[in-house]
Amino acid sequence: MTEQATATADLIDALTGIAPGDPLDTARDRRPDARLHAQGSFEALFLPADASQVSLPERAAVALFVARLHEEPEAVEFYGALLRETGGGAGLEPLIVAEAGRAAGVGPYGAFRAENAPESVDGPEYAVESVEAAYALGDRLSAALEHAHFLVLHPRDASRERLGRLLEAGWSTTGIVTLSQLISFLAFQLRVAHGLRELRLHLGAEGRAGAGAAGADAAEGAASAQPRDLAALAAEVATAARERAGESAQTAVSPASDELPDAPLVDEPPRFTQDVLGWKPWLEPLPVSEFTEHHYDALVQRDRVHMPYFRLLARDPDALRERTLTDLDIFFNTDAGLPRAERELAAAAASRFNGCVFCASVHSRFATEQGADRAQVQRLLDEGVTARLSPRLDAIIDATVALTATPPRFGSAEVAALREVGLGELELLDSIQAGAFFNWANRLMLSIGEPTR
Repeated sequence: MTEQATATADLIDALTGIAPGDPLDTARDRRPDARLHAQGSFEALFLPADASQVSLPERAAVALFVARLHEEPEAVEFYGALLRETGGGAGLEPLIVAEAGRAAGVGPYGAFRAENAPESVDGPEYAVESVEAAYALGDRLSAALEHAHFLVLHPRDASRERLGRLLEAGWSTTGIVTLSQLISFLAFQLRVAHGLRELRLHLGAEGRAGAGAAGADAAEGAASAQPRDLAALAAEVATAARERAGESAQTAVSPASDELPDAPLVDEPPRFTQDVLGWKPWLEPLPVSEFTEHHYDALVQRDRVHMPYFRLLARDPDALRERTLTDLDIFFNTDAGLPRAERELAAAAASRFNGCVFCASVHSRFATEQGADRAQVQRLLDEGVTARLSPRLDAIIDATVALTATPPRFGSAEVAALREVGLGELELLDSIQAGAFFNWANRLMLSIGEPTR
């Protein structure tokens, strides 16, 4: 990926019906790197230069499964079309949709390990059970769908042993990193699209209520704008992906040599905390000796080569680079919008709800450093996302939690509450993107390693 124009139309705009000149189009332009690199992340994962570890049909199949678990019909339409266009076969699309329907639930499920988090929720686990489905999917894709189900609905239950199942099914270490990155990215992309769609509808209703006849007609047009032809866009993406990936597009390599490393020695943090924590990987990071300038460029900040998390994600350097640049604009672009402390609080709330002790520690501490009241932030960690802090912070936390639920339940009530405490279009965008991003970050942190004191 480069800073140049992306290869296809912006998918988030296409899924939400945002048109040039809309208020949300203007707001997205105020976060230009987040916009560019969210699309760049999609292209790094679905139009990869090298598809030898995860084929294009595998990527589309997993994406369709994840979209169906989130109950996002536009995304189901797009990724279903992408699966057909990348050669998934006539019977694979309805099978994936049926399996996702059988696997669907209301999450996040899972057991909190921290002693100051008693609100664990049991939920069903998914496995490919029928002989017909197992035969049609094969070992690799069956394992990938089961992994996707856990990351989407059971993020708190991720474990090192589950990665061993992927290796046994023929996934390489690099392939697992790409697969986890793809699923986690979708948890972000689908939530941004969901949040912006709900926001567009709400703002359209506000415009109709507060405008004269001409203004009401304009608001009606903006609220009812039709998404782009998603099947046609999927065909464009598939064509571009085949051209970029070449011969590696259809069939992924199944290495026999990758093994799960020994379990790392950790001192598990007993509580959600603002203290500085460490993190250790369950898979082998890319050795520093194998870093090229391309890998260093993917780190964005070169000294991250000393951090195992980034060296592990550097196994898919294009996806890492685009993700990092998306992150930086969402949280560090202070050209108006939501104050940084409140963006960090949204990140901490998503992390607390998903059960990511490491991410919650980092971003609760950042919220305090950026001016949030330390005692209030600690109450969020100790009491959970139902803690009441102030009308404005409660509205941001509640909106983040509604967006973080699977399927997302963020809607007009949350938008109205945010509007009541004074958030404008850009602040609303910042709130949605900050909360959505940590559904990406949490799932990566939880699925490929664990925190340590």
